[in-house]
This record gives sequence, C-alpha cells and structure tokens, in this order.
Amino acid sequence: MSGVNVKSEIKPLKKVLLHRPGKELLNLTPNTLEELLFDDIPFLKVAQEEHDAFAQALRDNGVEVFYLEDLMAEVLEANPELREQFLKQWIEEAGIRTDRYQKIIFDYLQENYPGAKDLVLKTMEGINLTELHTDKSNSLVDLVSESSKMVVKPMPNLYFTRDPFAMIGNGVSINRMYSETRNRETIYGEYIFKYHPMLKGTPEYYSRYNTFHIEGGDILNINDKVLAIGISQRTEPDAIDAIAKNIFGDPTSPIETILAFNIPNSRAFMHLDTVFTQIDTDKFTIHPGIMGPLTVFEITAEGDGIKVKEVNGTLESILETYVGHPVELIPCGGGDRIAAEREQWNDGSNTLCIAPGKIVVYERNDVTNKVLRDKGLDLIIVPSAELSRGRGGPRCMSMPIERED
Repeated sequence: MSGVNVKSEIKPLKKVLLHRPGKELLNLTPNTLEELLFDDIPFLKVAQEEHDAFAQALRDNGVEVFYLEDLMAEVLEANPELREQFLKQWIEEAGIRTDRYQKIIFDYLQENYPGAKDLVLKTMEGINLTELHTDKSNSLVDLVSESSKMVVKPMPNLYFTRDPFAMIGNGVSINRMYSETRNRETIYGEYIFKYHPMLKGTPEYYSRYNTFHIEGGDILNINDKVLAIGISQRTEPDAIDAIAKNIFGDPTSPIETILAFNIPNSRAFMHLDTVFTQIDTDKFTIHPGIMGPLTVFEITAEGDGIKVKEVNGTLESILETYVGHPVELIPCGGGDRIAAEREQWNDGSNTLCIAPGKIVVYERNDVTNKVLRDKGLDLIIVPSAELSRGRGGPRCMSMPIERED
C-alpha cells in the first residue's frame, strides 16, 4: 500500500521511517554543540549499535522499517535528472552564497560521490574545508579560514525523524523548523513526498516554505477526529492557524477538532511529546511539571476559516473530554521529584507506542520503566546510553507512516 495512514498514537504500527545516525555526529565539536542543538557528543559506534537494536526491536514486533537515506537515494536513482537540482538546492540552503564555492562544492560532490546513497549520506554529514583542496592563493576567505572549518555544517539531529515532517491522518505536514540547522533536514521530505512511489500524492497540510515554525514533536494524533498540537518553543500559534485551515479544508480529512496546548517554553518542555505521550487506550505518560491548570485552545472549522475558544481545566480532564472516556496519567519518575527530573532529561515520557499498551522505552529510565510495568504495560526496552545524549526518546526517533485503523 502506498500513502500514509496515521490516525492514532497507539494503534498497531505497520510502517515507520527512521534515520540511522551517521558521520554527521563525528562533525559535532564542543564549540558547535549549542548551535547544532546538542548538549553532548554521542559516541557514534555505540549510538549506531543502539539504533540498530531499536530498529530490530521494531521489526521483531511486525513493524516494517524504512530509512530516510534509502528513500531519498531511491528517488535520485529513479529520477537521475533530479540530482543536479537537489544538489544546487542543498548547497544554496547550506548558506553557500559565492559562485566560486557553489561550483567547488557541486563539482566535489559530483566527482567523489557518484552513488546516490553515498551522496545522500554525505549531504547529511557536512563538508570540511580540508576535503575541497582549494587553491588558497585565489581567496582571502580561504587564507584566513581555519583548515578544519566546516564549510557545510552537519545535520546531527536527523536521527530524530519525528520533527522534520509529521503524518496527520492520510496527509503530511512538511515542517518549517525552528532553527536554521534543522530546517535543511526537510529538503529530504520535500523530495520523498513529491517523488517516492510509496509517498507521492500524500496531501500536504503544511509546507517547508511557509513563514511560521512548526515541528513534528508538537503534533499528536489523539484519534481520527482529534489532533493535538503544542504551542512551544518550536511551534508558533500562526503555524497552527495555517495548518488547521488546510486540514479542515481537505474534504478527505476526518479531523473535526484541533487542540492547541500552550506548554512552558524551556529545554525540558521542548515539544508536546516531551510533556505527554499516549501509551494505551486510557493511559498517558506525563511530565510531572505539567500537572495543574493548563491553557488549551479548541480549534474547529467555521465556514472557510476557523473558530478558536479557550478550554480551561487540568490535562486529565481535557484529555478525558476529547478521548471520550476516563484516562490515567502516569508521571515520569513515578512522582519522585529527583528521579522525574533526571529521567525526563533522558526522555522518560517520550515513548513510542506500537500497539495499545505496548511501548518502546529507553533502558536508562529504570524508575519510570518499573512504574509503567507495574501498571501492566508491555515494555520493549532498548539501549540508550548514547542515543539519549541528543535529547530525544523512542518517539522522537520514529516517524510512523502507517498504523492500522
């Protein structure tokens, strides 16, 4: 089956999109961590082993795993005329403004990376000045630049495939990311949703060329009728207005209500899915810091536009209203403040549900995992010492393409 179908966070997962961490992580340095949105440098060899274990755990549970790098390579192999267009776009969006360097980088990639997969991986990895072998006597810029300078920066956040694009029902939001460093990641989404036979023709509810920021970690499919979106550090209310109009304007979309959750603007609450995720028909994991009164806005269609009204209440009462039955909120760390803060930092409530009550969790969050197990949940535990350094959990690392209805 081609196309996408994701109308829930918990229905059995059939197809998922991942990115295996690559050499882009080797181009992280202490000086570039903040700019590239990392707090530490993962050890690539172990991060890859952990990611492979994650992918295998999904396969062992009947999930078909696709890799972003493979889909993009397949697009270029099937459409060789796109290679030049893609490269020129990638170079331009990497901030290479001079004709001289645009040509140097274009020629370097064409000559050294003839294979589509190798080329795609190299665009993710970035380019160091030493690789280009330029004649420094021809340029003041080259003479004053450090030889180890990254001419094109890496994209180390790519293994968090949840954020650059988000499946909403049978459609997709190709996102405009909050930071320049991540906005380039959506180039691959532009090509695979336009040209890959599995994904082309998917209705597009948001474009990477739109003005306002939105990220996939803020988008949760509560059910086929209700969508939740976080107003966060990385998703602007203007973007939610725009995507709501597009979703309601699609006659094939069954979504009737969009809930906009106004969440605190902090690193711990980066996205809505770091605050709560659904793990069973009646259970959610939550960040303890989100308990108490919450500002939520209900968005519905009105004519050709939208109608917005504020909904007051606790997270529990609001979820019960829109899910349609009582729910249980399970706090990260089991209510222990220090354990909660520690394990929330390592994405204790950022779980991936692959069937009702069956969730993928990080091994290191043992306090939260015991609480979840005691609640009767079926845990698939994956190693996480290095992957967690990127500040993202199993949900962040996965973009469902298809779930059973």
